[in-house]
Amino acid sequence: MRLLAIILLLLPLQASQAADLLVDISARLVKNEITEGRFRQEKNIKILKKPLISTGTFTYHRKQGVIWQTLSPVPSVLLVNQTRLLTTQGEQNLPPAFGRVFTAMFGGDLQLMNEGFAIAGANGQGAWQLQLQPKDPLMQKIITGMQLTGDKELKQLDIREANGNFTRITFEQITHPETLTPAQVVDFERLSSPR
Repeated sequence: MRLLAIILLLLPLQASQAADLLVDISARLVKNEITEGRFRQEKNIKILKKPLISTGTFTYHRKQGVIWQTLSPVPSVLLVNQTRLLTTQGEQNLPPAFGRVFTAMFGGDLQLMNEGFAIAGANGQGAWQLQLQPKDPLMQKIITGMQLTGDKELKQLDIREANGNFTRITFEQITHPETLTPAQVVDFERLSSPR
């Protein structure tokens, strides 16, 4: 019986079922203007014996996007909204589905994911889980699938890359401050400034 439940969990849902699942999970998520916390990212690369581990902080603002600041081992900043991706190396090309997912994950607006992904998942009493497979051919060249797990907040994100690499990101110490810090305001201004 457990095997059948696992198989059913992995099958993509019909569009209406996926939309209903996303509505149910979205209703559980905390929705604030600002969400911030810490992350731990473990990247498993096929040619390396040990995973690469990085840690840092993230800040999500409903209207402005996400600040992803890696603190260790190499400090860097990634700024992303629904249309732009800025790194320390400059602006990067952004598949449309990527920007929507990144901001939808932290904002609790999971319906945005229904447009760009085939969805499977479960909404349990204590936690929920979503499996996403990209529909966008450009995105498929980068990511073959993602799994999101959480309760009132997103707690874990697993990413399977097309090249066989695997990344697990866990989120903790999540808070919802009333205002942005001056440094966060400056970062978001960079993201919203004309190209």
